[in-house]
Formats: sequence, structure tokens, C-alpha cells
Amino acid sequence: MKVLLDENLPHKLRAVLAPPECFTVTYMRWGGIGNGALVELAAAHGFDVLISTDRGLEYEQNQATLPLPVIVLRAKDNKLRTLESLLPALIQALQSSSLQRFLKIEATDQLKDDS
Repeated sequence: MKVLLDENLPHKLRAVLAPPECFTVTYMRWGGIGNGALVELAAAHGFDVLISTDRGLEYEQNQATLPLPVIVLRAKDNKLRTLESLLPALIQALQSSSLQRFLKIEATDQLKDDS
């Protein structure tokens, strides 16, 4: 599986996920590209999934027409230590043979101060 980590995720997440092909937006030199164009570019370059913490992605994109699955991690911040509680669900989703077009993985206990 070829995974693209959005620029809002910690680079160390690559080592934790450790799929054979896991790249960051920064590594691909795609920093600053808007979400819609980034999803299209990732699909055109053979990525199987985009992982992000961008809360707007859910509302900016037509989920029915996404050219590749998008997973949004939702926690109080994007630090690796904070995201660790989401990793089991993320890894399970990546290993699924039928990955949803759009999936939001959230730590509801971490979001209490978010409302």
C-alpha cells in the first residue's frame, strides 16, 4: 500500500506505520498544495490513501467522488504522542481490504475542550 501523509502530520508517523511505501507531502515536495489538488495529485501518482488531520477536508471534498481513500485523524493536536491513541484504528483501517472512501478516526475523550 502506498500511503501519503499530509504536511500537518508528524514525519515520525512514517516509522510507526511502516508500510513499504509511506511518503510525506514534504518529501514529495507538494507542500502548500490545496486539499483538492493534493488528493488529485496523490491519486495520479499511484497513492492508495491520504492521511491528514485537516478537519476541513471532510467538508471541502465531495466524499463520493474522491479519487482515493482519505483518512482524517482527529485529536486535540497533531503531535505524535497525542495521535498514538488513534494508531490501532488507523492501522486496522489501512489493513482492511475494503477501505472506505472517507474515514474519520477520532479520540472523543481528547476533544472535550473542542466544542
